[in-house]
Formats: sequence, structure tokens, C-alpha cells
Amino acid sequence: MHLLNKFKYCPNCGSDHFVINDEKSKRCEHCGFVYYMNPSAATAAFIVNDKGELLVERRANNPGKGTLDLPGGFSDCYETAEEGVKREIKEETGLEIEHIEYLFSLPNIYNYSGLDIHTLDLFFRCVPYSGQTPKAADDAADCQWIPLNEIDPNLFGLSSIRQAVKRFIREMQ
Repeated sequence: MHLLNKFKYCPNCGSDHFVINDEKSKRCEHCGFVYYMNPSAATAAFIVNDKGELLVERRANNPGKGTLDLPGGFSDCYETAEEGVKREIKEETGLEIEHIEYLFSLPNIYNYSGLDIHTLDLFFRCVPYSGQTPKAADDAADCQWIPLNEIDPNLFGLSSIRQAVKRFIREMQ
């Protein structure tokens, strides 16, 4: 279900005359308020060790429970994408990050609780401080290092992550 269909009442005045304005907004015929549905920011990290292995996680929750994933998640309000990806890596793997490099972005639709949440997924190459060992926590059921040449992108459960892994591997060759 498109997220805008869930909004029946104007969040400004409460009127039930809250109508479709265009494909990404609704407008209140009573007070004139316009609500735009913009994507949520999400991040994902490519962490490659000195052996040429990529750190991957197994998703602990839906969507995609049990499939492979990259460390990352939604950015919180008032944090930068870089702060968000660092926080998510720390929560999911325990790793502290020394260096971050922005790579690219992909649009995505993330189905959460039956709603299609439009996201803009921002991908980073991240380098952790040396001497750390990743340990799965939070949204990660497991984490492991997989050699880049052995990665099967089809095992990643989220479409934008699959696309990003294919792109990353292609660019690393």
C-alpha cells in the first residue's frame, strides 16, 4: 500500500478533506497544507578487510529475515548519514569506524509493517580501527567475512542491497 493512502486527515487542522495533490503529495482543501512524501535516508556499509573479504550480516528481522545484508540502517533525525552509518555499524557489529568514504546512492522501497516506505539508500566504504573483531548484535543475527570473489549477490534479501553489492564487486574488479 502506498504510504500516502494511510493519511486520511490533515495533520495540520484535522480536516477529512485531505486529497491527492500529485503522486508524492496530499493537500488539505480546508487549510491549504501540503504534505510531501519524501524518502527516508538509510545507509549501508561496505567493510573490506586486508584479505579482500567483505563483512556481511544475516538479517535477524523482516523484511528479508535470514538473508544476507550489509551493516547499516535508517538515519536518525538530526544526525548526518556518516554519523548514522557509524552508529548502525557499532550497534550491529560492535566495530568502531576510523574512515568513511561515500560511494553512491540507490532508491528503494522498504516494506515495513505492510507499508511501502520509500528510502534513499546511501552506500559507504568504511574502514574500522584495527584490532577489532565483529560480533553480531541488534538487527544482525550473525556476521561473517566472505571473500569478494565468493559473494553471491542473490543471497542478499533487499533489492537495493543486491544492486549495490553487484555494483561494488564489479567496480572492485
